[in-house]
Amino acid sequence: MSIWIFFKFFGSLALLMFGMKSMSDSLQKMAGSQLRHILGAMTTNRFTGMLTGMFVTAAVQSSTATTLMTISFVNAGLLTLLQAISVIMGTHIGTTVTAWIMSVVFFFNISYVVYPSFFLGIIFIYQKRFRIVGEFLFGVALLFLGLWTLKESGFTIADNPTVRNTITSFFSDICESDVWNTIFFLFVGIILTMCVQSSAAIMAFTMILCSTGLLQINYGIMLVLGQNIGTTITANIAAMSANISARRAAFAHLLINVFGVIWAILLFRPFTSFICGMVGFDPTAPSTESGYAEKAAIVLAAYHTLFNIINTLLLIGFVQYIERFVCWVINPEQNEEEDFRLHFITAGIMKTPELSVLEAQKEISSFARRIQSMFNMVQDLLLEKNEQNFNKLFARIEKYEGISDNMEIEIAKYLDHVSDAHLSDETKAKIRAMLREISELESIGDACYNIARTINRKFQSKEDHFVNKQYEHIHQMFVLTDSALSEMNALMMGRKEYFDPNRTFNIENEINNFRNQLKTQNINDVNKHDYTYAVGTIYMDIINECEKLGDYVVNVVEARLGTKLT
Repeated sequence: MSIWIFFKFFGSLALLMFGMKSMSDSLQKMAGSQLRHILGAMTTNRFTGMLTGMFVTAAVQSSTATTLMTISFVNAGLLTLLQAISVIMGTHIGTTVTAWIMSVVFFFNISYVVYPSFFLGIIFIYQKRFRIVGEFLFGVALLFLGLWTLKESGFTIADNPTVRNTITSFFSDICESDVWNTIFFLFVGIILTMCVQSSAAIMAFTMILCSTGLLQINYGIMLVLGQNIGTTITANIAAMSANISARRAAFAHLLINVFGVIWAILLFRPFTSFICGMVGFDPTAPSTESGYAEKAAIVLAAYHTLFNIINTLLLIGFVQYIERFVCWVINPEQNEEEDFRLHFITAGIMKTPELSVLEAQKEISSFARRIQSMFNMVQDLLLEKNEQNFNKLFARIEKYEGISDNMEIEIAKYLDHVSDAHLSDETKAKIRAMLREISELESIGDACYNIARTINRKFQSKEDHFVNKQYEHIHQMFVLTDSALSEMNALMMGRKEYFDPNRTFNIENEINNFRNQLKTQNINDVNKHDYTYAVGTIYMDIINECEKLGDYVVNVVEARLGTKLT
């Protein structure tokens, strides 16, 4: 029987976690891209950033989701580190709403919420237009059902004399001193939150233990403090594969909470006594006393709220110093640019399809900039006369060609992962367009490498030399091609409604006409013996490859705009 009670207890905890996740995910889907605009527009200073983090977290009911979103925006260059730190501070206040929601179960009959939510939820789920609303209602119902079952099973455990004596004797044996009490329960809170990856679930677990009298309120408060550190681990793990700004933001998240826990431990007795006195809770009273469970839950929720508010107010004026410190601790790695590494896409940070598509777009923009850098190297290669420098530059171009192949594969894998989620038709269309973009960008990389190989073939022959007018014509073609790449990158990094596609179309026409003109002229020059047929072949290989490159640029622009250039 005791085993069944424990299964029911931890099963209801799992139900609560699933309900919380379902509710949070559906809220994020409903908010969609608006969250990105809110975070970008309302973080002009530290105070608006804090308020933004607070309201967004309260809205999506997940500080982890908001923090990971913020770190992702830092990673994608949409937020500065300074803005991110203030938003993260706000998430600490916003997440306290969850604890108050959980305390509701001790005051009301939640069946008035659970069953209507299930009923309405199933109706909405079968209507495509309101499916996300139905998922939200199901999440709410599962959350409160899990809380209610957790509470009932907790009180059942507390009423069993054998189980109760075993638990209380275990806690009394390990907590022989206040110092050990503080350290032990602090680390238990950290480890449990790290394992479960949900501070809300551990908060519910702590409320049930304290409200049933299985755990003293002081120990429960230490678990709450441990949760504040444990919840930062998720963000730090996710940021390990991100860029340096994201790693710094994640470290700042940890630093802020560690600072708060330190002062809370130093002021533990007076601060705890103040909260208990404010609520009217007597920690020494028996758990069977009327109102004990309700007041214990309120003490934990009030402590969690006041702790985070005070910690944020203490640190909000020192945001710039926190930024300097984390920048000092986490130094940038040298020469990262030419190593293959995705800068914006990170497997650990992906939370919602909208956010994932945003990160993929940023990565594709980075891909496009790399490709233009590769073409600039090709232009330099044509003019390089020193053999040692020539070989070094050609080796760099070869390396970039390998990078472009890898970037195409990794971005495609990521988009394939995103496409496994439930997506809107608009998001599916964006993913299809991005898959075409990376394919065409990789083709541009291949074209650049083909030009470089042709130039290398000419350089190694020692006999095939271009005449001056050939150099001039190649240079003119390179200028046109580079202009096309610049237009493409302007589109990739800007907003497509401000982009004039006629410029790209006109450049492509110029490239085609110039190629046709040079093709005719090349035949005449070979017939006039201005240069050999072999030199003319190498010359036209370069010209033709530039024309192909221009076609690939047009394909990228069409994919991004979602329309055909005419």
